[in-house]
Amino acid sequence: MENPLLLFPQLNISASKDKSYHKVMKSMVKEEPHQASKSGAKQKRNRLSLLLQKPEFHEGDQLGKPGNLTKAASVSPEEAVKWGESFEKLLSEKAGLDAFTKFLKTEFSEENIEFWIACEAYKKCKTTHELLPKARKIYETFIQKDAPKEVNLDFQTKELTSQNIDQPLITAFDEAQNRVYRLMEQDSYPRFLRSEPYLNLVRGKNPSRPTLRRRSRSFTVNDFQGVRPDLTLW
Repeated sequence: MENPLLLFPQLNISASKDKSYHKVMKSMVKEEPHQASKSGAKQKRNRLSLLLQKPEFHEGDQLGKPGNLTKAASVSPEEAVKWGESFEKLLSEKAGLDAFTKFLKTEFSEENIEFWIACEAYKKCKTTHELLPKARKIYETFIQKDAPKEVNLDFQTKELTSQNIDQPLITAFDEAQNRVYRLMEQDSYPRFLRSEPYLNLVRGKNPSRPTLRRRSRSFTVNDFQGVRPDLTLW
Protein backbone atom coordinates (compact mmCIF):
# COMPACT_ATOMS: atom_id res chain seq x y z
CA MET A 1 0.00 0.00 0.00
CA GLU A 2 1.30 3.39 -0.97
CA ASN A 3 1.94 6.01 1.61
CA PRO A 4 -1.05 8.46 1.47
CA LEU A 5 1.21 11.43 2.10
CA LEU A 6 2.92 10.86 -1.23
CA LEU A 7 -0.33 11.15 -3.13
CA PHE A 8 -0.82 14.83 -2.22
CA PRO A 9 2.62 16.06 -1.20
CA GLN A 10 2.15 19.66 -2.39
CA LEU A 11 -1.31 20.00 -0.92
CA ASN A 12 -0.28 18.86 2.54
CA ILE A 13 2.86 20.95 2.67
CA SER A 14 1.16 24.04 1.29
CA ALA A 15 -1.73 23.77 3.73
CA SER A 16 0.65 23.42 6.63
CA LYS A 17 2.72 26.40 5.54
CA ASP A 18 -0.36 28.61 4.89
CA LYS A 19 -1.82 27.92 8.30
CA SER A 20 1.48 28.65 10.03
CA TYR A 21 1.98 31.83 8.02
CA HIS A 22 -1.48 33.18 8.82
CA LYS A 23 -1.08 32.41 12.52
CA VAL A 24 2.24 34.26 12.70
CA MET A 25 0.92 37.30 10.79
CA LYS A 26 -2.23 37.47 12.92
CA SER A 27 -0.13 37.39 16.05
CA MET A 28 2.12 40.19 14.76
CA VAL A 29 -0.86 42.38 13.83
CA LYS A 30 -2.28 42.07 17.36
CA GLU A 31 1.06 42.60 19.01
CA GLU A 32 2.18 45.73 17.15
CA PRO A 33 -0.54 48.17 18.39
CA HIS A 34 -0.21 46.78 21.91
CA GLN A 35 3.54 47.43 21.88
CA ALA A 36 2.97 50.86 20.36
CA SER A 37 0.51 51.81 23.11
CA LYS A 38 2.92 50.58 25.79
CA SER A 39 5.71 52.62 24.21
CA GLY A 40 3.53 55.76 24.06
CA ALA A 41 2.49 55.40 27.68
CA LYS A 42 6.12 54.95 28.71
CA GLN A 43 7.13 58.12 26.84
CA LYS A 44 4.34 60.09 28.56
CA ARG A 45 5.48 58.85 31.96
CA ASN A 46 9.05 59.87 31.18
CA ARG A 47 7.97 63.37 30.11
CA LEU A 48 5.89 63.80 33.27
CA SER A 49 8.80 62.62 35.39
CA LEU A 50 11.10 65.20 33.78
CA LEU A 51 8.52 67.95 34.34
CA LEU A 52 8.19 67.15 38.03
CA GLN A 53 11.97 67.18 38.42
CA LYS A 54 12.30 70.72 37.06
CA PRO A 55 13.29 73.10 39.90
CA GLU A 56 10.79 75.74 38.82
CA PHE A 57 7.86 73.38 39.36
CA HIS A 58 7.16 73.57 43.08
CA GLU A 59 4.31 74.23 45.44
CA GLY A 60 5.33 77.82 46.05
CA ASP A 61 4.46 78.72 42.46
CA GLN A 62 0.89 77.61 43.02
CA LEU A 63 0.70 79.84 46.09
CA GLY A 64 1.86 82.92 44.21
CA LYS A 65 -0.15 85.44 42.33
CA PRO A 66 -0.85 87.14 45.00
CA GLY A 67 0.47 86.01 48.32
CA ASN A 68 3.51 84.09 47.11
CA LEU A 69 5.40 82.95 50.20
CA THR A 70 8.73 84.02 48.75
CA LYS A 71 7.43 87.57 48.24
CA ALA A 72 5.67 88.02 51.57
CA ALA A 73 6.85 90.88 53.75
CA SER A 74 8.95 89.47 56.57
CA VAL A 75 8.04 90.05 60.18
CA SER A 76 10.62 89.24 62.81
CA PRO A 77 9.61 87.62 66.11
CA GLU A 78 10.72 90.82 67.84
CA GLU A 79 8.29 92.87 65.75
CA ALA A 80 5.48 90.42 66.39
CA VAL A 81 6.14 90.55 70.14
CA LYS A 82 5.72 94.34 70.05
CA TRP A 83 2.20 93.87 68.70
CA GLY A 84 1.37 92.32 72.05
CA GLU A 85 2.42 95.43 73.96
CA SER A 86 -0.77 97.30 73.13
CA PHE A 87 -3.64 97.36 70.68
CA GLU A 88 -2.53 100.82 69.59
CA LYS A 89 0.91 99.45 68.70
CA LEU A 90 -0.63 96.67 66.62
CA LEU A 91 -2.75 99.05 64.54
CA SER A 92 0.06 101.55 64.08
CA GLU A 93 2.05 99.13 61.92
CA LYS A 94 0.86 98.10 58.45
CA ALA A 95 1.83 94.45 58.89
CA GLY A 96 0.07 94.36 62.24
CA LEU A 97 -3.05 95.98 60.81
CA ASP A 98 -3.12 93.48 57.93
CA ALA A 99 -2.65 90.57 60.31
CA PHE A 100 -5.42 91.72 62.63
CA THR A 101 -7.77 92.33 59.67
CA LYS A 102 -7.23 88.77 58.45
CA PHE A 103 -7.92 87.47 61.96
CA LEU A 104 -11.19 89.40 62.16
CA LYS A 105 -12.24 87.90 58.85
CA THR A 106 -11.90 84.44 60.39
CA GLU A 107 -14.34 85.64 63.08
CA PHE A 108 -16.66 87.34 60.56
CA SER A 109 -16.24 90.72 62.25
CA GLU A 110 -13.96 92.55 59.81
CA GLU A 111 -16.51 95.39 59.55
CA ASN A 112 -15.15 96.73 62.86
CA ILE A 113 -11.63 97.34 61.62
CA GLU A 114 -12.90 98.59 58.25
CA PHE A 115 -15.10 101.13 60.02
CA TRP A 116 -12.19 102.26 62.19
CA ILE A 117 -9.98 102.69 59.11
CA ALA A 118 -12.72 104.61 57.29
CA CYS A 119 -13.01 106.98 60.25
CA GLU A 120 -9.26 107.52 60.27
CA ALA A 121 -9.36 108.41 56.58
CA TYR A 122 -12.37 110.70 57.16
CA LYS A 123 -10.48 112.70 59.77
CA LYS A 124 -7.78 113.45 57.20
CA CYS A 125 -10.15 115.40 54.95
CA LYS A 126 -8.54 118.75 54.15
CA THR A 127 -11.60 120.71 53.08
CA THR A 128 -15.14 120.96 54.48
CA HIS A 129 -16.83 120.13 51.16
CA GLU A 130 -15.21 116.67 51.32
CA LEU A 131 -16.84 115.89 54.65
CA LEU A 132 -20.50 115.56 53.65
CA PRO A 133 -20.20 112.92 50.87
CA LYS A 134 -17.70 110.87 52.87
CA ALA A 135 -19.74 111.14 56.05
CA ARG A 136 -22.87 109.91 54.27
CA LYS A 137 -20.95 107.05 52.68
CA ILE A 138 -19.57 105.88 56.03
CA TYR A 139 -22.97 106.24 57.68
CA GLU A 140 -24.76 104.26 54.97
CA THR A 141 -22.10 101.54 54.96
CA PHE A 142 -21.55 101.03 58.69
CA ILE A 143 -24.07 102.88 60.89
CA GLN A 144 -27.63 102.95 59.59
CA LYS A 145 -30.01 100.08 60.22
CA ASP A 146 -29.39 97.09 57.93
CA ALA A 147 -26.25 98.68 56.53
CA PRO A 148 -24.17 96.20 54.48
CA LYS A 149 -21.37 96.30 57.08
CA GLU A 150 -23.29 97.45 60.13
CA VAL A 151 -21.15 97.70 63.27
CA ASN A 152 -22.43 96.91 66.74
CA LEU A 153 -23.34 100.22 68.37
CA ASP A 154 -25.81 101.11 71.09
CA PHE A 155 -28.91 103.13 70.27
CA GLN A 156 -27.67 106.42 71.75
CA THR A 157 -24.41 106.33 69.81
CA LYS A 158 -26.26 105.62 66.59
CA GLU A 159 -28.66 108.52 67.20
CA LEU A 160 -25.82 110.93 67.98
CA THR A 161 -23.93 109.88 64.86
CA SER A 162 -27.04 110.21 62.75
CA GLN A 163 -27.54 113.80 63.92
CA ASN A 164 -23.92 114.63 63.14
CA ILE A 165 -24.36 113.63 59.50
CA ASP A 166 -26.64 116.58 58.70
CA GLN A 167 -23.83 119.08 59.17
CA PRO A 168 -20.77 116.88 59.56
CA LEU A 169 -17.65 118.01 61.33
CA ILE A 170 -14.29 116.30 61.47
CA THR A 171 -15.41 114.80 64.79
CA ALA A 172 -18.71 113.37 63.45
CA PHE A 173 -17.73 109.72 64.04
CA ASP A 174 -15.52 110.09 67.10
CA GLU A 175 -17.97 108.55 69.57
CA ALA A 176 -18.83 105.62 67.31
CA GLN A 177 -15.19 105.03 66.41
CA ASN A 178 -14.12 105.03 70.06
CA ARG A 179 -16.78 102.47 70.95
CA VAL A 180 -15.78 100.14 68.12
CA TYR A 181 -12.11 100.59 69.04
CA ARG A 182 -12.78 99.59 72.65
CA LEU A 183 -14.84 96.62 71.52
CA MET A 184 -11.95 95.32 69.39
CA GLU A 185 -9.39 96.08 72.09
CA GLN A 186 -11.28 94.26 74.84
CA ASP A 187 -12.76 91.40 72.84
CA SER A 188 -10.98 90.60 69.56
CA TYR A 189 -7.45 91.72 70.39
CA PRO A 190 -6.91 89.23 73.29
CA ARG A 191 -8.09 86.37 71.05
CA PHE A 192 -5.77 87.54 68.31
CA LEU A 193 -2.82 87.31 70.71
CA ARG A 194 -3.80 83.72 71.51
CA SER A 195 -4.32 82.71 67.87
CA GLU A 196 -2.04 80.15 66.26
CA PRO A 197 -0.90 82.39 63.35
CA TYR A 198 0.21 85.12 65.76
CA LEU A 199 1.94 82.66 68.10
CA ASN A 200 3.80 81.20 65.12
CA LEU A 201 5.10 84.66 64.29
CA VAL A 202 6.33 85.12 67.84
CA ARG A 203 7.98 81.67 67.86
CA GLY A 204 9.87 82.54 64.69
CA LYS A 205 8.58 79.77 62.47
CA ASN A 206 9.97 80.78 59.09
CA PRO A 207 10.75 78.12 56.47
CA SER A 208 12.53 79.86 53.59
CA ARG A 209 10.29 78.28 50.96
CA PRO A 210 7.75 75.46 50.79
CA THR A 211 8.47 72.04 49.33
CA LEU A 212 6.34 69.35 47.72
CA ARG A 213 6.83 67.00 50.63
CA ARG A 214 5.71 69.21 53.44
CA ARG A 215 3.58 72.28 53.81
CA SER A 216 5.01 74.43 56.58
CA ARG A 217 3.66 77.52 58.26
CA SER A 218 5.61 80.69 57.62
CA PHE A 219 6.64 83.24 60.17
CA THR A 220 6.24 85.89 57.52
CA VAL A 221 3.03 87.84 57.64
CA ASN A 222 1.89 85.50 54.85
CA ASP A 223 -0.22 83.74 57.47
CA PHE A 224 -2.43 86.78 57.35
CA GLN A 225 -1.90 87.63 53.66
CA GLY A 226 -4.48 87.60 50.95
CA VAL A 227 -6.94 89.74 52.89
CA ARG A 228 -6.81 93.50 53.14
CA PRO A 229 -9.21 96.09 54.61
CA ASP A 230 -11.69 97.28 52.03
CA LEU A 231 -10.37 100.81 51.51
CA THR A 232 -11.56 101.40 47.97
CA LEU A 233 -14.36 103.65 49.17
CA TRP A 234 -12.27 105.80 51.44
